[in-house]
Amino acid sequence: MSILTNKKLSRGAIAAILIAFVGTMSILPLSVYSSSHREAPLISGDPTADGTDLYAFVSPDAPETTTLIANYLPFQNPPGGPNFYSFDDNVLYDINIDNNGDAVPDITYQYKFTTTTQNPKTFLYNTGPIKSLDDPTWNVRQTYSLTKITAAGSTVLGTDIPTPPSNVGPTSTPNYEQLQAQAVKTIGNVKTFAGQSDDPFFADLGGIFDLLSIRKVPGNAGEGKDGLKGFNVQSLALQVPTTELTSDGSRPSDPKSPAAVIGVWTTSSRRSTTVLGAGTATGSGDFVQVSRLGAPLVNEVVVPLGAKDIWNGSKPVDDAQFANGVTNPELGKLLNALYKIKVPPQGDFGTPEQRDDLIAIFLTGIPELTMPANVKPSEQLRLNLAVPLTETPNRLGVLAKDTQGYPNGRRLADDVVDISEQAVAGAAYAMFHPDFVADPLATQLGDGVDSNDKDFRTGFPYLALPNDGFSTTLAPDGSGNNDGQNNSRKNASTAQIIGTALVALIVGAVLASILKRRSVTTINR
Repeated sequence: MSILTNKKLSRGAIAAILIAFVGTMSILPLSVYSSSHREAPLISGDPTADGTDLYAFVSPDAPETTTLIANYLPFQNPPGGPNFYSFDDNVLYDINIDNNGDAVPDITYQYKFTTTTQNPKTFLYNTGPIKSLDDPTWNVRQTYSLTKITAAGSTVLGTDIPTPPSNVGPTSTPNYEQLQAQAVKTIGNVKTFAGQSDDPFFADLGGIFDLLSIRKVPGNAGEGKDGLKGFNVQSLALQVPTTELTSDGSRPSDPKSPAAVIGVWTTSSRRSTTVLGAGTATGSGDFVQVSRLGAPLVNEVVVPLGAKDIWNGSKPVDDAQFANGVTNPELGKLLNALYKIKVPPQGDFGTPEQRDDLIAIFLTGIPELTMPANVKPSEQLRLNLAVPLTETPNRLGVLAKDTQGYPNGRRLADDVVDISEQAVAGAAYAMFHPDFVADPLATQLGDGVDSNDKDFRTGFPYLALPNDGFSTTLAPDGSGNNDGQNNSRKNASTAQIIGTALVALIVGAVLASILKRRSVTTINR
């Protein structure tokens, strides 16, 4: 009798689960299958530790300071509740600064997060509108500590610093700009922000990873599709007095000053051992680096597949092992094979054909601009702090004679995809070889996406506000519609889908409960 009862319960449970599963799957976004920022096999399975982009620039509205921004957790689909996005409590997030060119961090700003749940008996992220960071309706909150680490030791700059909630929608987070502003804190002479933002990176990911397809050749006439449009990231932003970053404590005014250039990279680390239990994950052992990011697109495009995970665990001081990817780039060969572009000679590190222009851009810095004295070649995002602010920034940075832009640091609006493609094609080669004439296509290459889909702000943390879940509809091709206008039909459709899914979940749960009662009654008989 009991065996028969178990079979009936199993079939009934399966039916209930299928009802709930179908309802739940109706709200699963197609866009979760998108890829990029996911630059290495191991980190692709660890998104909360995955660094996506790093920025370093002299603050345009506060030129006595330098702004550093590190983004993590790529491809956040804004409606992704009820467990919305946050940093990982089990990860250490570091922003590292080398101010003497020896490929070793002289200063590290470290973020450590703590999540608390106010009411564990509800599934809701918030139980009402969140109007302030201490609003009792905000159920799942995150704070952090900020620590400065130097050779002299560690100094905790602040603890229990609040982050804002995810941008759920106009009902849950009715004045999100105000909420985010409350999370911008000044601690001593440092400004800090940690929280969600619109992903500032813009690129035609679909074309780039479809064998470098350009929708309208050569790429300088638009028509690209921004694969990051509509997605959010988690941002760490710091605004630090420049005197806190330089090797001699000065604010250099001469770009040739020995103290003018710093190198920056961001890393994330996890405990070496994680033990999983019922509803628990406990870490132990030393922290192990799992993600590393300096200049953009290096691990994605320069480092070969077999070395990508090694790169994420490596230190700049050991970068000689990756030099061949810089001096003999696969991207150059692709540009020649696909578009017949006459790229400069290239070869392995140490050979006469090595790309010395790319060595400067990615490993040593550009002479008289971003190269420190006595530099040890290593991959970092190098910034000359003494280059004057420009009133007419150009998205192509140094290639367009805007020496304040990438690869001199990186501003939010710098078009690093177009810059990188043109540089590999030979657009900067003549800087090192005056007799070289670049292929006419080299200076026109691009992906057809020239700017972010949302305007950046003029004050710290400069990033555009994150896309909210209610107003966002991400199409299967990854394009986003986030302007909040003319979306009533889409929002209504989304609401109907979510409503159907919730009803299905409830029906499934009720059915399972009834079947369970019947099975118990049968056993008792």
